Amino acid sequence: MEFCILKGHQLPQAKGLCVVIDVLRAFTTAAFAFASGAKEIIFVSTPEEAFRKHQIDPTLLLMGEQEGQRINGFHFENSPSEMQSASLSGRTIVQRTSSGTQGVIGCSHASQILISSFVVADATIRRILKLQPSHVSFIATGRTNGDEDLALAEYLQSKLMRQSIDLEQFLNRVRSSPAAKRMMEGPISYKNGPYDLELALKVDYFPFAMEVSQNNKTLIGRTVKVDKN
Repeated sequence: MEFCILKGHQLPQAKGLCVVIDVLRAFTTAAFAFASGAKEIIFVSTPEEAFRKHQIDPTLLLMGEQEGQRINGFHFENSPSEMQSASLSGRTIVQRTSSGTQGVIGCSHASQILISSFVVADATIRRILKLQPSHVSFIATGRTNGDEDLALAEYLQSKLMRQSIDLEQFLNRVRSSPAAKRMMEGPISYKNGPYDLELALKVDYFPFAMEVSQNNKTLIGRTVKVDKN
């Protein structure tokens, strides 16, 4: 199994199985949405595309952000703590974010796609081992430095290569990343920022991986149970 770690602008170089990473916050939020009962998540590029889908099917729930800010007319922000308290049983969500969902769409050419954050790290590893791809491309989608996503990419790669690691070192990179600082005190800071950061650092919090499939060019994420044996 070969590996490469790419950033968002390198998406055309991605091959094999793509693991699209957005720790702060898209795919931490997605994991908490699934844990709150969501059936599936449709990934889109723009708010307008999300609104069009909701016009066609008003049962869809819209979740996401634009440049870190809540999108007027969306049901939910891109916030894991908001998803934690939401009742989403059996619902389909449309997610649009400035980094994570763009990475999914940019990897639509990939043979297989997983999305990941630290809360599903071990499950992601187990899913990769189950699929046994010849090549894995880790995509760090964070646009400003993106070290929180690079930290997870390097953590996953090290675990797959059975290297000795210091987990706390990786988590400290998330805590000190520009994205974390913006959440806490910068231009996109908001009242749930500290708790959202705390939730994003709950390593292996959920037992499922998150896999993306295509249906008529629509990219849809669902959970996948993984074998712990």
